[in-house]
Amino acid sequence: MALITLQLGQCGNQIGYELFDVICNDFYSNGLCSKKENHNYQTVCKERFFDEMESGEIVSRAVLLDMEPKVITQTLAMAARSGKWMYDVKSQFSQKQGSGNNWAHGYCVHGPKYEDLVMNLVRKQVEKCDRLGGFFNIMSMAGGTGSGMGTFITKCLRDAYPNSFLLNEVIWPYGTGEVIVQNYNSILTLSRLYQTSDALLVHENDIIHKICSQLMNIKHITFKDVNKVIAHQLGSVFQPAYTTESSYYSRNPLGELMECLVPHPEFKMLGLRNIPQMSEHSLAYSTFTWHGLIKHLRQMLIANAKMEEGINWQVQPPLHPKTEKSSLKTGLQFNRSLANLAIFRGKDIDSASPDGFRESALYTSWLSSDEAFTSWKTPRAFNKYEKSATLVSNSQCLLKPLDAIVEKAWNMFASKAYVHQYTKYGIDEEEFLQCFTTLEQVISSYSNL
Repeated sequence: MALITLQLGQCGNQIGYELFDVICNDFYSNGLCSKKENHNYQTVCKERFFDEMESGEIVSRAVLLDMEPKVITQTLAMAARSGKWMYDVKSQFSQKQGSGNNWAHGYCVHGPKYEDLVMNLVRKQVEKCDRLGGFFNIMSMAGGTGSGMGTFITKCLRDAYPNSFLLNEVIWPYGTGEVIVQNYNSILTLSRLYQTSDALLVHENDIIHKICSQLMNIKHITFKDVNKVIAHQLGSVFQPAYTTESSYYSRNPLGELMECLVPHPEFKMLGLRNIPQMSEHSLAYSTFTWHGLIKHLRQMLIANAKMEEGINWQVQPPLHPKTEKSSLKTGLQFNRSLANLAIFRGKDIDSASPDGFRESALYTSWLSSDEAFTSWKTPRAFNKYEKSATLVSNSQCLLKPLDAIVEKAWNMFASKAYVHQYTKYGIDEEEFLQCFTTLEQVISSYSNL
């Protein structure tokens, strides 16, 4: 089933381009597997992400949106230069003036003003699909267009396609700050998306930056480096894989992700870990075993480590889970899960045993481990990695950053700092208070898993 990607704002467009490029490069590789396996994989991949023209060119199933034209122009040009895939140049929308890093400007002004034009572009993409699997929206939380207008367009998609799956890829801002009002933009984005999206798949800029520095050995890290790592991780989730005990590739990755990972609408925050992740130079001299990869990935989950380096191996599931509740006050050492999905790709896949993730102590008491854990596999290697493992997790992993961003926003709101910039576009103080209430309830729910 086809996925339609919406690239929202500067961040969304840059990551969207890198994602399609990773997928296309993987599509054209031989994948270190049989011809039949490779053909099946490529067929599903193409149907999912691309529309094939009569000329044989493959065009991404994407809508590009930004309030300034510069990034979209660059993105279209880069895709055209790749020679492997391209965007539909008619499937993009931009204007001359941005949203000024103001969520309210994007949501209350630009959103309603351009709703019909944007939704018409979406409709044209939907009409090209034989079977629509859902929408994948890529956006940041810190700016104005991606967060504000992105949130508005997500609401419009929910209204126009109530039975389709909606997954938002949300980029968490650097803790040190990119924009002075990023905490306001973030809480407004998260609280509204919680009402409309089926799930939020989160990448933290600080964590990805560390991966670039410590694992990729990049000396001068650019946004392009960060975006490539995010795209690699997303590709490792969305490229075809066999669902458990099935002999066919998953038909609708969004639907199956939701089925595996979102058993209750109160819990929609998904984190992602992928190993190994390293520079191409290091990869040529590295060998991995499935036992080693899975052991590290499991401990990364338990100790809430985002990289395979520096894992705290002392953290273990509590012996008496019902009496040992995690909390923000105790530093949240053990990371309790609601649901996990492990995806294994590559050579000797039959020897990859995920049994360590089935331990009931890892999960909340109201779901059995059989219901809470799912694994997918494929013998086809991904993106030059002979073996790779990815874990998508609905757990307490985002509790600390969420609590921190709400606290920072509340401290600013208590002194009424910058609030006038939002009220002049129609977001009043009462709406801010509703956002705090919504997110404090999310924090409470995850704390009490």
